Amino acid sequence: NFSRTYYFCAVATATAPPFTSVDTPPRTPCYQSGRASRALSLSDHLDITFQSGRNSRERGVVPRPPRASEREPQGQPAATELRAIVLRPTSNLIMMRCVPCEGDGDEACANCGKLGSDAVKLKNCTACRLVKYCGVDCQRAHRKKHKKACKQRVAELKDEQLYSQGHERPEGDFCPICTLPIPLPMDDHSIFNTCCSKQICDGCNMAAKKRGLLDCPFCRTRYPDNYADTLAMIQARVSKKDPEAIFHLGVKFVHGQLGLQKDTRKAVELWKEAAELGSIDALYNLGVAYEYGHCVHQDRAKAAEFYEKSAMQGCVDARCNLGSYEGQEGNPDRAVRHS
Repeated sequence: NFSRTYYFCAVATATAPPFTSVDTPPRTPCYQSGRASRALSLSDHLDITFQSGRNSRERGVVPRPPRASEREPQGQPAATELRAIVLRPTSNLIMMRCVPCEGDGDEACANCGKLGSDAVKLKNCTACRLVKYCGVDCQRAHRKKHKKACKQRVAELKDEQLYSQGHERPEGDFCPICTLPIPLPMDDHSIFNTCCSKQICDGCNMAAKKRGLLDCPFCRTRYPDNYADTLAMIQARVSKKDPEAIFHLGVKFVHGQLGLQKDTRKAVELWKEAAELGSIDALYNLGVAYEYGHCVHQDRAKAAEFYEKSAMQGCVDARCNLGSYEGQEGNPDRAVRHS
């Protein structure tokens, strides 16, 4: 019951007259700022005057500490008394004060203003996380007012992720033998081995051949002699849900290699599966398929979505295409940020 709250503080004073009771405002569960009869500072030597609007003569004075010239000589210590100030609540005194509120102060429902507590659990807006609601009904009622700010914040969060991630090359761009990044374009400076689904740089391949090693320099598996054996190796890795093997099988379907008939639709299905398993190259190829409408409905927005996912994981080609998109739409500042 805030209206019956009493404040007690013990003060050591030097032979001061008894303190008088002073009226104070009732306690409220929020941070508030009011007016005091005079500003409080260290220069006032702790002289604090409480003055009510009802009677200006009713006050309580906390005396300042004595100065050096006013102190009693050594050997005669000043008499001290321990007194208590009793402040009784009233509504006539206005003063500056801070009282902690329930629910950490800013945790309140954006629609009804209800404070969070053990009984009332507030939940963030899942899209922008700027406001909180006590229930679905309040969220729906506040949707029209919050919709514009929510969309703006979602776009800001999306840009933060897009431009802050993917600045380092992914793990697949490094040779597993020498651990050095493979120069771009990777297809011109490396070879993909179907036996282990590893991209080996030309330098390591050449070093293995100079040593007389004619097998895979990584897993030491003998290279296949014909297309049928090569396809069997890829399918063996595909059956184990290897995303890189699934991606390369889709590439073979696009070009009709290893005795396969050209089937772009089948390739797109394989790339979608590989993308779900974590293939960055599959995400990029899906973007290309949607950009040009290869066996899928041409959708530039869908293509940009796949490019963004791939770019945030380090795909350089996808980042380049996004910059090209922004330049074509008349956003040079955003295009440069992709470079």
